[in-house]
Amino acid sequence: MAYIQHNPVKATVLVVDDSLEMRRYLRVLLELDSYRVETASNGHEALQSLRHGCAPQVVLLDVQMPGMDGLETLRRLQECCPKPKVIMCSAVDDPGKIAEAASLGAHACLLKPIQHLYLSAAIERCLNQGPARRPMERMGGRPFLLPSPSPL
Repeated sequence: MAYIQHNPVKATVLVVDDSLEMRRYLRVLLELDSYRVETASNGHEALQSLRHGCAPQVVLLDVQMPGMDGLETLRRLQECCPKPKVIMCSAVDDPGKIAEAASLGAHACLLKPIQHLYLSAAIERCLNQGPARRPMERMGGRPFLLPSPSPL
């Protein structure tokens, strides 16, 4: 008889990305790590989910989305959720946007394509950190940036 072990759910993560493929990819990675996953295709949908009872411990938020971008979504998250733990995701390494996200309270920034190891590390770090007095303290005084994979 085969014994299948089910890991308890660690936390709920809300994935906000305009790309269906990216939402699916991140869902698979997060579920492998025993997270419960909710998704939203844009900032408006994410905010609506939060207003209707979705209570994630971490929000993975794409920086570049049509309509309301990730930085504006982060601003509005601050208004409707007390101290959300947010990890920004971006295909573009833009120091200005990373610094702005950090000043708005983001805990980390992941560069796409996102590797499972970096995603896991960022979420664990996010979950294990208490609230900081200032957003930059969450990242040791500077943005916590995790790279995309290097080419072989």
